[in-house]
Amino acid sequence: MTGFEMPLAFFLLGNLVVALVAAARGPTAADRMLIALLFGSTGVGIIVLLAYAEGARELVDVALVLALLAAITGIAFVRRSWRR
Repeated sequence: MTGFEMPLAFFLLGNLVVALVAAARGPTAADRMLIALLFGSTGVGIIVLLAYAEGARELVDVALVLALLAAITGIAFVRRSWRR
C-alpha cells in the first residue's frame, strides 16, 4: 500500500457527485444512461481501491458483480431503445 488509494477513492467519489448533478440536468434518456454507466464503472474503481487499501479480497468479487451488472444494464438499454 502506498497511501495513495484513499485520496484517489475520494476523488472518484467527488466525480460521482458531479455526475449526479449532470444526471439531474441530462436532457435525454441516453445521457442519463451514460451517467448510470459512469456510476457503475466509477463504483467498481472505488470498491477495488478500498479492497486494495483494506486488504479485503471479498470486495473485488463485489466489484466484478457490479461491473457485470453495469454492462448488462447498458446492453438492455440499447436493445430496448434501438429503432430501425
